[in-house]
Amino acid sequence: MADRHNRDIERPLAPLAEPLKVMCVDAHAHMEIVTNAEPNSPEVAKVLADAKSVGIDRVVQVGYSAEQSAWCVKCAESFPGQVLAAVALHPNEAPVVADLEHDLAIIEKLAEHPRVRAIGETGLDFFRTAPELQERQTYSFRRHIQLAKRVNKALVIHDRDAHRAVLDVLIDEGAPDLTIFHCYSGDAEMARECIDKGYILSFAGTVTFKNAPDLREAVKLVPIDQLLVETDSPFLAPMPHRGSLNTPAQIPTILRAIAHERGEDEDYLASAISDNCERIFGSFA
Repeated sequence: MADRHNRDIERPLAPLAEPLKVMCVDAHAHMEIVTNAEPNSPEVAKVLADAKSVGIDRVVQVGYSAEQSAWCVKCAESFPGQVLAAVALHPNEAPVVADLEHDLAIIEKLAEHPRVRAIGETGLDFFRTAPELQERQTYSFRRHIQLAKRVNKALVIHDRDAHRAVLDVLIDEGAPDLTIFHCYSGDAEMARECIDKGYILSFAGTVTFKNAPDLREAVKLVPIDQLLVETDSPFLAPMPHRGSLNTPAQIPTILRAIAHERGEDEDYLASAISDNCERIFGSFA
């Protein structure tokens, strides 16, 4: 993953979005990749300040490895009121670590921290993970589901080319009360199944892409209390800046696109999503 991250931080930075009038939240970001800096650094503070300048005053910083999840926790400690953490082994990370049980033990310990409010991102990725490693990936996903239920925190799911398998594992294990499909990538039919089960669907900049009509159909179906918005920064910058380095300051562009598809006022949508984040993750204070 490191090589991919290094390539991403070399991209030109997307310009700041037009500010929202109502403060909102980026429900999923990787600020360490944006900044390549320490969790309490001026570089991270600048990312947060830029986001606040356009109406995004809170960020959920999400984990993908044992080491980087510890970074997330330190970042949340360093910026109270602005940052909360999620911790996990990414589904592409878990099958290739040297000692999976050791790294899972680190995640389990970090999960107890009071500023950790979710277990994620975990899940299944059949696009990047070879078939011979998928059993190990599924084992890790099951362990994360069990952990989320044990610590009574939200579960953040990464699902790529594995829709039915992810849904079936959740059925088999029993999904946590708060289960979030990060960067939702399914179609309207899958969205209906998720909605019926009470899952939360989080939409990223992909909803603005010309080749994503299924996402735009899906986002129209989601009840307002099951909807989140995220950047997944530094990846997936929304149109018209696709290919640029994404940051939490791009949430207004994504939120406006969703408001347009749903026929809703952007102020109403920003307020509702802010409320959803506080209900799901708790207070950022």
